[in-house]
Amino acid sequence: MYQDNKKDITIYKVVVNHKEQYSIWLTDQANAIGWKDAGKSGPKQKCLDYIKEVWTDIRPLSLRKKMESFALRK
Repeated sequence: MYQDNKKDITIYKVVVNHKEQYSIWLTDQANAIGWKDAGKSGPKQKCLDYIKEVWTDIRPLSLRKKMESFALRK
């Protein structure tokens, strides 16, 4: 997208995959296989702030589950 000292008015959406990893995409883009809408859209910074709030553990879901299973064995 070309920007020339103008405010970015692009609207993004927050998407999440099956590993519970988050990203932002343009709202007019179709989701790739394995990604779904997370229910939040708006300006880029608003979406990034939302991700920062909800994605507190950036390890993939499979790793978190494995770590939990190890912790339960102890």
